Amino acid sequence: MLKKTLRRLLTLIYKVEVKGLDNYEKAGKRVLIISNHTSFLDPLLLGVFLPDDITFAINTQISERWWLKPFLRLSRVFPMDPTHPLSLKDLIHHLQQDTHTVIFPEGRITVTGSLMKIYDGTGMVADKSAAAILPVRIDGAEYTHFSKLRNIVRLRLFPKITIQILPHTYVSPPQGLTGKSRRKYSGHVLADIMTEMMFATSHYRQTVFASLLEARKIHGGKHSVANDLDRVPLSYDNLITRVIAIGNALKGMTSEGENVGVFLPNTTKTLSVVLGLQLYGRVPAMLNYSTGSAGMVSACGIALVKTVLTSRRFIELGKLSGEAEHLAEQVKLVYLEDVAERVSALDKLQAWMQCKTANIWYKHTQYSPDSPAVVLFTSGSEGTPKGVVLSHANILSNLKQLEARINFNARDVVLNFLPMFHSFGFTVGTMLPILHGMTTFFYPTPLHFAVIPEIAYETGATIMFGTNTFLAGYAKKAHAYDFFNMRYVVAGAEKLQETTRQLWADKFGIRILEGYGATETTPIASVNTPIDFKAGTVGRFMPSMNYKLEPVEGIQDAGRLHVSGPNIMRGYLLADNPGQLVTPKSIYGEGWYDTGDIVHVDDEGFISIRGRSKRFAKVGGEMVSLTAVEQMASNAWPDAHHAVISLVDAKKGEQIILVTTQKQATVNDLAAASKGVAQISLPKKILIVDTIPVMASGKTNYPAVTELVTGKVS
Repeated sequence: MLKKTLRRLLTLIYKVEVKGLDNYEKAGKRVLIISNHTSFLDPLLLGVFLPDDITFAINTQISERWWLKPFLRLSRVFPMDPTHPLSLKDLIHHLQQDTHTVIFPEGRITVTGSLMKIYDGTGMVADKSAAAILPVRIDGAEYTHFSKLRNIVRLRLFPKITIQILPHTYVSPPQGLTGKSRRKYSGHVLADIMTEMMFATSHYRQTVFASLLEARKIHGGKHSVANDLDRVPLSYDNLITRVIAIGNALKGMTSEGENVGVFLPNTTKTLSVVLGLQLYGRVPAMLNYSTGSAGMVSACGIALVKTVLTSRRFIELGKLSGEAEHLAEQVKLVYLEDVAERVSALDKLQAWMQCKTANIWYKHTQYSPDSPAVVLFTSGSEGTPKGVVLSHANILSNLKQLEARINFNARDVVLNFLPMFHSFGFTVGTMLPILHGMTTFFYPTPLHFAVIPEIAYETGATIMFGTNTFLAGYAKKAHAYDFFNMRYVVAGAEKLQETTRQLWADKFGIRILEGYGATETTPIASVNTPIDFKAGTVGRFMPSMNYKLEPVEGIQDAGRLHVSGPNIMRGYLLADNPGQLVTPKSIYGEGWYDTGDIVHVDDEGFISIRGRSKRFAKVGGEMVSLTAVEQMASNAWPDAHHAVISLVDAKKGEQIILVTTQKQATVNDLAAASKGVAQISLPKKILIVDTIPVMASGKTNYPAVTELVTGKVS
């Protein structure tokens, strides 16, 4: 009777919704129920809303709370210390009596809003008892005053709480694994189950604008979320009002489903334009202006772009008038200054009213999560650029994948200097913070090596995403205290050099987290985290991603990486058939993306990049990694910039050429610094240059390097 009364009361107060009860029934009789730990309410919620009489294996300290004791009497309580062997043995024996037992594998209530560390002991309990593992996600209780997130998230009196029960699974260690290794393996599997649970129960099947409204509901309309060099902070209400106003203005000059070019810098205004286009089903096509007018014209042709949005101020300050004139010969240029003049006071009032009522009217107008959200263009570092179409679900799933692995909160400040036309800058630098309550500070270029550390210091930035080239440049220019408030520095897009990693560790005391991905993976495929970290790797795959390694002749212990998952692009737009979407497909079937990268995946799931498939040369019948040769050069001359390419060789198939900024570099010096390296892996020639061509992302421009070498050699 008391249980029914409490159920009605909690449902009334918190609108508690339970999903997946059929999964509870299917789990069987011997079940270890694992749940994330969001608040002091969690045992009460599970005890009241889960069927049957269940046992709670609760941390001894929590079970002794005086105010919790009356509620714990509703179920059997098994006080335990997850670090104590005897407690775990007793729990195993208890489970073997075919019971339903709840345990919180984190051992404590979260103080970050995300998963805390997962104790190996819980995995061992599941293994030794042969119990089914039933993952249960509690969502919403972290916003109550019973959580430990005061001053981290906006606490509310009556937030909606959802309890979601997922299908059961088992811990099945390989045969022959014993002792500490078996315990560690079981804990590792359990941590992955928890991470997968957090992602699988996240709300990513919606549009970006719907996610923006959801973020406002969680963090409040007055919460500051974006800023730039104009120093006019935008709250959620300000941003949404601007988005609606510009969306209304652009709706009349574009059509639904149309790809609309965006030729703008990193600012809050560009953010408003992108979201305004998405609001009414227009697709922003982010033009990479670092490629020049020819590259932008090519991109517009590939994506059938007829209208390009830009700004006179941007063109003037960026000295891009020549590019704008050339572009205007092919497409219609629309200047934001002209659009702003046409927005009347009445239009602004209408946008404000729509902002206040957006939660009501947008439900009836929003588009499919699988509809295109953005077109990004690949850098073309290995060949002709392509248009990459990403859906709303692609973007949101990738953010939720990252959130399941790394904790972010509303007090974080992201310094975003990566351009929005770059997938890293668009998805992670821009969409991640605005949709998760963080503040993003937009800076228009990553090339100001002395200024960006000052901006980080001034804004108190806590998170920064960059490439090795940029991070190395900032570290050399920065004061040792410029990054005093930095929690995470994440590197991607190119290999993180050991010298850069060491410089950041020595000068700032910061461990760089290296990740891996591509525009086609939205972009994050893997990343090192504070919990799962292994130097020299690019981390472990994102939740719900599958991978296969295609064998490559001549390469041992590695293969060509193919991936699938919710963050894989909708498809390509190609030059030979403009406007036609080509969906991803590899030798493993539809929906698989062939990365073209040769990787090794170890027993713990950490990925090591051996190189691009195109970045291997066949010399005398042997496969030589050009990336490895570059690494040799970096080890020998860490302060110089290096690029390695291969050219056809009549005698040995291909010849390796090292292009370097190291003065007086010789093959003999490289060999002397690379002891034990086979002669076949040394470059046949070294070309010394003043600078090596790079792209806007900081990545080496290999087609330009090849052209440079061909001109010099010929």
